[in-house]
Amino acid sequence: METDIPGFLLSVYQHLGVKYPKFYKMDNLAKLGWLATEVLLKDFDKAKYQPTDIGVVLTNAGSSLDADKRYYESVQDIASPALFVYTLPNIVIGEICIRHHFKGENAFYIFDGFNADFVNNYVSILLETGQLQACICGWVEMAATGYKAVLFLVEKDKKENAILFDAAGIEKRFIAVGFNQR
Repeated sequence: METDIPGFLLSVYQHLGVKYPKFYKMDNLAKLGWLATEVLLKDFDKAKYQPTDIGVVLTNAGSSLDADKRYYESVQDIASPALFVYTLPNIVIGEICIRHHFKGENAFYIFDGFNADFVNNYVSILLETGQLQACICGWVEMAATGYKAVLFLVEKDKKENAILFDAAGIEKRFIAVGFNQR
């Protein structure tokens, strides 16, 4: 049985009650990352930071392959510029940054699997050097048969009851989520 990923993403969007017309134009990877960010930032007070103080660092293994396949199918007839823009994996970051007015460091990296050491080291350097005060980071993967979004919000200033941000902890949480696939 094939998973109805677009239907699932739409139902999450409707459940969140967000009004953002651009959502309907996004590809599945951008929708997944965007929705995961909406949930992650539910109680986040971004007003205490400048837009340049908040960044986004995401990773996955499949790049934008889901959109790439759809675009390739469209070029058999007439190429779709609306699909072409989503053939870059960093577009999900752009959608998140546009929505929330983030203007800090952002990057999208491709790895064979989740690389907790890289994410921890890279984000920690951004925070320690003052490049960022807060960062959304993690994994956003979209395939025809499955998806996975595991995001973390890391702030330079530690809060009471905050979970320690280290490679072992984020790896453990990443594995606990599993890969949603049929």
